[in-house]
Amino acid sequence: MANMSLVKNKMPEQDPNVRNKNFNEVALGYTEEQAVDEAQRCLNCKKMPCVQGCPVNIKIPEFIAKVAEKDFEGAYQIINQDSSLPAVCGRVCPQESQCEKYCVRGVKGEPVGIGRLERFVADYHNANCTEAPKKPESNGHKVAIVGAGPAGLTCAGDLAKMGYAVTIYEALHLAGGVLVYGIPEFRLPKSIVQKEVDTLKALGVKVETNMVVGRSISVDELMEQEGFEAIFIGSGAGLPSFMKIPGENLKAVYSANEFLTRVNLMKAYKDSSDTPIMHAKKVAVVGGGNVAMDAARSAKRLGADEVYIVYRRSEAELPARAEEVEHAKEEGIIFKLLTAPTEILGNEEGFVAGMNCVQMELGEPDASGRRRPVKVEGSDFTLDVDCVIMAIGTSPNPLIRNTTKGLETNRHGCIVTNGDDGLTSREGVYAGGDAVTGAATVILAMGAGKSAAAAIDKYIKEKK
Repeated sequence: MANMSLVKNKMPEQDPNVRNKNFNEVALGYTEEQAVDEAQRCLNCKKMPCVQGCPVNIKIPEFIAKVAEKDFEGAYQIINQDSSLPAVCGRVCPQESQCEKYCVRGVKGEPVGIGRLERFVADYHNANCTEAPKKPESNGHKVAIVGAGPAGLTCAGDLAKMGYAVTIYEALHLAGGVLVYGIPEFRLPKSIVQKEVDTLKALGVKVETNMVVGRSISVDELMEQEGFEAIFIGSGAGLPSFMKIPGENLKAVYSANEFLTRVNLMKAYKDSSDTPIMHAKKVAVVGGGNVAMDAARSAKRLGADEVYIVYRRSEAELPARAEEVEHAKEEGIIFKLLTAPTEILGNEEGFVAGMNCVQMELGEPDASGRRRPVKVEGSDFTLDVDCVIMAIGTSPNPLIRNTTKGLETNRHGCIVTNGDDGLTSREGVYAGGDAVTGAATVILAMGAGKSAAAAIDKYIKEKK
């Protein structure tokens, strides 16, 4: 049975001891009555501080006013003016550090549940609207998008609405990028991502899958042979990082990217899946971000008895969303904080047999402003695990930068842009999202895609 109780504006959820054994969505969504009640808390402020906190500038008070009037489809149409992925954003955006952070209601109490209302409105539309969006009239120009993740999909959607012929080139066999390979089903059902992609296709966007730009075709060939007038690179940051400690080459050591891709994209959690994955009993996930939480909670659902989050700083420094940390704790994930791995131990067969760790304490702040973890001498111990998942960050794949002449990148392998509209060192080539910033949030990638679409439109119009 799902836990249907509401605490303040908390959304109904599956019971933790039920959901940690299945991959069904954790949050169950507002009922119509709950959505209207929550919407009526909005003060409809004249200065709209919440909008300033939204990277894609959704007209928040306007759509919430429609919800309060029970005009749910009207609310969706308002959101859709600025966001191509409302059902996604309502689920995975860190609203608490963006729009809801600036809600006046939050000064002396709970902010309005903006994200939950956005999710409700998008889900209502997807369940009740059978009419395909109207395909805009063509303006005679064509643009290529590299990568079908949040940045690419947003850029494609905005350009399609302006009448551009848009083609997305996606390396994997499904569109969605991190939305399909990185974020688990229990946080973001893949049917919802597919619905958003289908909406873009109805606007005229073409999606070419299994196309690795830099290998199947180059950026130069897209412009010179295929005739695209501008290109947006939203290829993400899919190259995993490791700690470079002894034992990382043992069997049952995964990058979070590989582990989550096997689980999410390849459906390794299903009995019918052809994708092998380790069904470990004691798992250590190294890292403290949302990806670490996703990996840990997935491992638990795959049948692990004990799952540890191993993080070298304290709980206050955890970069993951508070909601994800809370959900992980509710589901039985064990937090080993102020702990750093020093070596992964193996058995005679080459499999993980444990992990040596050391306790840390927080010293003076480092360049990031966070207190730097310092080793506590003599505090070494061994964690009994049979699987280790490294979730300590990613960087962009070097393929595009290595095959695109004149494309400037920084020492981290990220594409350098002018910052305002995503223009790279190559004329007509724009970039945004994780390919530029390194691993960041879905909504920031969407904001970059949106800015680039406006810049591409201006660039092509000025060329005419």
